Amino acid sequence: MFTYVCLGTNDLERACRFYDKTLGALGLSRCDVSQESDWDEWAGWGTYEQDGKQELALWLCKPFNGLPASQGNGTMVAFRASSWRQVDEFHAAALAAGGASEGVPALRPQYNEDFYAAYVRDPDGNKLAAVCRGFTAPQNSN
Repeated sequence: MFTYVCLGTNDLERACRFYDKTLGALGLSRCDVSQESDWDEWAGWGTYEQDGKQELALWLCKPFNGLPASQGNGTMVAFRASSWRQVDEFHAAALAAGGASEGVPALRPQYNEDFYAAYVRDPDGNKLAAVCRGFTAPQNSN
């Protein structure tokens, strides 16, 4: 359904430090845009290949209208996690990188019996979540 999601930032360098650590906990890395022109003010995580013909990414940039970036009331981007541990690591990495907690890692049976999630705000106030489905108890770390 989605090709990409774009969020505004007022400080791209700070945002990159936050997202490198936070999304790295989910196994996501920065998109390579070194072959693109005019991408100096953009950073993305996820998939961006063949000049964008294959793309599923989160992008950050300063708003096009030149006004300060602000978070949307009711806006949230949720990322898939493959384990409860990844959700826990996402939350911890976000806090260590300057984010704020909006909900500690936990089962949220009000959404579904296997809905394990954590919620954070990035340094610009954008709300993010990591969600793991398919388990109702912690997985073994073996």
